[in-house]
Amino acid sequence: MTEQQLPSWADPSVSPADLDAQGVSRRGLLRRAGLFGAAFALGSATPALAAPGRPRLGGDDPHLAYLVGDHHVHSVYSHDAKYTFSQQAQAAAKYGLDWMVFNEHSNFGHAYYGARMEHAEIVRARAENPRQLIFQGLEWYIPAAEHCTVFAAPGPHETDLLTQFELAYDGKLLGYTEGSAGATDTARNEAHAVKAIKWLAEQRRSGYVDDVLVLANHPLRLGIDSPHEMRGWRDAAPEIMIGMEGAPGAQGAAIPSLRGATSIRGEYENKPSAQSWSGYPADAYLTYGGFDWATATVGGLWDSMLAEGSLFSITTNSDNHRTVFDTWKNGDWPAGQNFDNTGKLPDPVNTDTPQPGSDFWPGEFSRTHVGVTRYGYRSVMAGLRAGRIWVDHGHLLDGLDVRVKRDCDAGRGVTLGGRLRVRKGERITLYVTVTSASRPNPQGILPELAHVDVIRGAVRGPVSDRDIWQAPDTKVVQTKDVSGRKGTYTLRIPLTAGDESFYVRLRGSDGKRHGTGYLGASVDPHGPIPHEPGNGDPWADTWFYSNPVFVDVTG
Repeated sequence: MTEQQLPSWADPSVSPADLDAQGVSRRGLLRRAGLFGAAFALGSATPALAAPGRPRLGGDDPHLAYLVGDHHVHSVYSHDAKYTFSQQAQAAAKYGLDWMVFNEHSNFGHAYYGARMEHAEIVRARAENPRQLIFQGLEWYIPAAEHCTVFAAPGPHETDLLTQFELAYDGKLLGYTEGSAGATDTARNEAHAVKAIKWLAEQRRSGYVDDVLVLANHPLRLGIDSPHEMRGWRDAAPEIMIGMEGAPGAQGAAIPSLRGATSIRGEYENKPSAQSWSGYPADAYLTYGGFDWATATVGGLWDSMLAEGSLFSITTNSDNHRTVFDTWKNGDWPAGQNFDNTGKLPDPVNTDTPQPGSDFWPGEFSRTHVGVTRYGYRSVMAGLRAGRIWVDHGHLLDGLDVRVKRDCDAGRGVTLGGRLRVRKGERITLYVTVTSASRPNPQGILPELAHVDVIRGAVRGPVSDRDIWQAPDTKVVQTKDVSGRKGTYTLRIPLTAGDESFYVRLRGSDGKRHGTGYLGASVDPHGPIPHEPGNGDPWADTWFYSNPVFVDVTG
């Protein structure tokens, strides 16, 4: 699939309302870009190259368009889902997604039958609309751990790669599920997970596939993804294993009166088991403002990994299996058929009666925004790998652009996932350009951003204890009250380079639910908090998070 130059009419600093005023409607833009819409961004640019030898100071990243996507969507090709491929794709179009990944659960029926049938549907959809960015993926049962999204760039071997991987490395299919401390098979299983990621990296290096990426899904749902395992996956091939879900799907699980008095957003309703890593506190099994504890805790697991100086990105997604308040149910199996011998569920049937569900449609509530310089599959994957990512719930923002630059430089500076090289003591500025929500979200609410938090952490290099989950030098250093601000505006936040390298990342919310962060008020005085079980309306507690920008301090 040919990568396409971004159109000149796109600009991230212009709100959809402004575009309407200029005679270019958002609907018109969506028509031009195809089923999943277009990004609002400046034309593409090529980043300046540093001279050979010692890296130069500063940095100058390109202008970006942010494409909205979801890497965790299921269909009738997963044994526990419900919807057809077309139903999911149409929903994604309705809610404005530019790209999506169908990552069906590993299963022998999927490997032998379903993956190829699904691929035929994807190929037809791509041919009918080249701007419909649909990836084929797999939800991998990690040996000794939880799940990951694995997906490849379009090409002649994308399906073969996934099925080979599924049969050779899937923990459920191999019986490599044991992960408890001291168990006989745990070390073997953990090593097999690392071997799997290295195998994917080799397929990319050899050219068997153009690209492949891996993201850990719902990492603390069961507490079985230990810090040392996550570091091991990352270090096996950081260009392949790029991050984790900062917030899980199933965000509708705790809508009042929907699933009962014990339900939690994300279906994080578990207790520690023998398989869980013993170092996680009981509170780690909850979501905070809908986000996984590993991400939501300032100075927690995500920060402890960033403090090593290595990028590890976060995403959010629908994990759509069964949509809240939907009226469809699974169809009945013909005699003699089942998932193992077909690889595909019967098409669903409309009952006209609400059915059980926890999920939202792709793009309806959770959105992952990826910065690209061209429109296409490889560009989305390159943006993900580079860490040019911010996420939001409830369509909280229309746009976010983040730059860090030296005050003495005239360029654009460095954006999310990037590295700015500065001298000790230099003055630098963080520029945060926000475009507020300009129209009601799918719930009929016009979201309003209340505050932007700046989180800063020292970079100390690789840790000696691979199971450490705290970054004691990371904290909220500034909070900007933006209540009532509309349209596009830029926050200019002065920073100073001290003696050591550091990173900054952003967070913000609608301001409706706050409390002292898990590691105390001196670290996070007004962070996200768990909701009361059974009373977690997701639309009433929405947040955005950004990936970090690293600042490398020289002597």
